[in-house]
Amino acid sequence: MNQPRPDTPRLDAAPDQPNRLRLSGRWTLNYADDVTAALRGAPADATGFDARHVTRLDSLGVLQLIRFARRRGIDFDTCLFHEDHRALVAAIEDVADDRPGRKRELGVSDALARLGRAVHRKWYEFRGLLGFFGEVLVKLLRMFRQPARFRPTATVHHMEQVGLDAVPLVALLCYLVGAVIAFLGSNILRDFGATIFVVELVSISFLREFAVLLTSIILAGRTASAFTAQIGAMVSREEIDAIRTLGLDPVDLLVIPRVLALVIMLPLLTFVAMIAGLLGGLTVGAYGLDIPPQQYLARMQDTMELRHFLVGLAKAPLFATIIALIGCLEGLQVEGTAQSVGERTTSSVVQAISLVIIIDAFMAIWFMQMGI
Repeated sequence: MNQPRPDTPRLDAAPDQPNRLRLSGRWTLNYADDVTAALRGAPADATGFDARHVTRLDSLGVLQLIRFARRRGIDFDTCLFHEDHRALVAAIEDVADDRPGRKRELGVSDALARLGRAVHRKWYEFRGLLGFFGEVLVKLLRMFRQPARFRPTATVHHMEQVGLDAVPLVALLCYLVGAVIAFLGSNILRDFGATIFVVELVSISFLREFAVLLTSIILAGRTASAFTAQIGAMVSREEIDAIRTLGLDPVDLLVIPRVLALVIMLPLLTFVAMIAGLLGGLTVGAYGLDIPPQQYLARMQDTMELRHFLVGLAKAPLFATIIALIGCLEGLQVEGTAQSVGERTTSSVVQAISLVIIIDAFMAIWFMQMGI
């Protein structure tokens, strides 16, 4: 009859506590099969185990014991280990849950569950944005009572970054979009002999919608991400904590100058976008539709109304506030790692663009219903 080796992992009932298991032998990778067999044969009424008599223990043995304790409902903190093994057990226990997640389920119920969780999460993010807007508004009003809190140098610096540096990009893209709208519109209107109405198509669409919307989307991708990355990097380097330690308010120092700069510059960029879009339509009309520039401009002067210009310009400060608040809030919510900075930067761009488009759609319907 073969006798078990003295190093073979064993489970025996403790003499003083029958429900408590006493472990002995080597619980290592070399004895993996014996470890599995010993745990499989453990009594069902076991309430704990004493591993102080284990001669050698490695990560495999610790993981097997952790999983055994979880399956049996045993409190792992009450299990005893040799003094030399406690550091290893603590380290393995800390990372025992860091395993790949389950494969994503593709069923209808799982899809609805994910949708519900996403809606719930977005609702809390929206509430957080409203709360942050209230905080910024209160501190902006406080700044009127205490002008020393205002940071003119920082505000002008951000005006240059978000405004002047963006003029070439905004002008080029809006010019090209205006030309494309005129070209596509002419292909349809030509069948009805109404090519001249391309003037109204380009003018009204750019003055009311496209100029402010395209400019806001460009700045949401360009500026909101920059705000999040800048403030998030400061959070990672603990500069925000240093600012608070010095008795300064991060909102006064970092958020309000960025918000004011964007609120001032977005209407100006929207005006530049309007001019560029109209010039794009004029170019296509003059060189592609055989509409002389003088006739194009005269038609635009006769049909264009001031209310279209004011409707488009009125949206700019609201969109600027949304973009700046989202960019700054996401930056302040960075958790201190490079991965968190990237995730929050992506989230700020997605949120800003989505919210701008949603609000623009509701405002367009409202203005249309009001006859404005």
